[in-house]
Amino acid sequence: AAELEYESVLCVKPDVNVYRIPPRTSNRGYRASDWKLDHPDWTGRLRVTSKGKTAYIKLEDKVSGELFAQAPIDQYPGIAVETVADSSRYFVIRIQDGTGRSAFIGIGFTDRGDAFDFNVSLQDHFKWVKQETEISKESQEADTRPKLDLGFKEGQTIKLNIGNMTSKKGGAAKPRVSGSGGLSLLPPPPGGKIAVPPIPPPSSTAIANHVTPPPVQKSSNASSADILLDLDAPAAASKAPASATTDLWGDFSTASSAVPNQAPQQSNWVQF
Repeated sequence: AAELEYESVLCVKPDVNVYRIPPRTSNRGYRASDWKLDHPDWTGRLRVTSKGKTAYIKLEDKVSGELFAQAPIDQYPGIAVETVADSSRYFVIRIQDGTGRSAFIGIGFTDRGDAFDFNVSLQDHFKWVKQETEISKESQEADTRPKLDLGFKEGQTIKLNIGNMTSKKGGAAKPRVSGSGGLSLLPPPPGGKIAVPPIPPPSSTAIANHVTPPPVQKSSNASSADILLDLDAPAAASKAPASATTDLWGDFSTASSAVPNQAPQQSNWVQF
């Protein structure tokens, strides 16, 4: 796994000053005012790189790129990189050589923005390391949990009930209930009422085929009403022959045709 890891560059600053710092005699933090800031012991280029989860602060020559010192960092903030108490442009780092020896030196930037970029690059890297650690931890916990077998067993089937679809036995689905005119009726909304469709008027054929019910026999209580109806009867009867008087000349022709042929009467005129 170590061979597959590659080194990436997090930050590069062309100007950095290196100082020899006196040993710390108490738990009080480092102070840049105790250093000889006007006379740095070394000046060069700073590169911050990462390989895997470890970050490296490399001090290199500006021209040749030769490595002057290197500080591996496995935690930030931590003992490998510390800030000073009286300035934001100076830091104390722990450098190490190949034999395992280590020493603490001070570094400083002329520009405050360079110091800010150096600090942020380390923070971002170890924030990523923290997220990767949490993800790997969760994946390991998921692997140890018992896995659910959600696959179908041999011969196991499921049944799906889908509306308006042909059933498994080949029968057609039940038709939807429709109202007058072939329009389907939607279910009423909550708390609402269903509007009753209007009744269509009866057609002329239905009226012709309608059977008139037999007349209902009148009871004795309706005798007074029958008397009034009898008084109106002659008037209705007198209106019936009105159609016969519409053609007066037709009566004459009818009467003449109805009279039998009579013998011709003898005339009193003398025939000559």
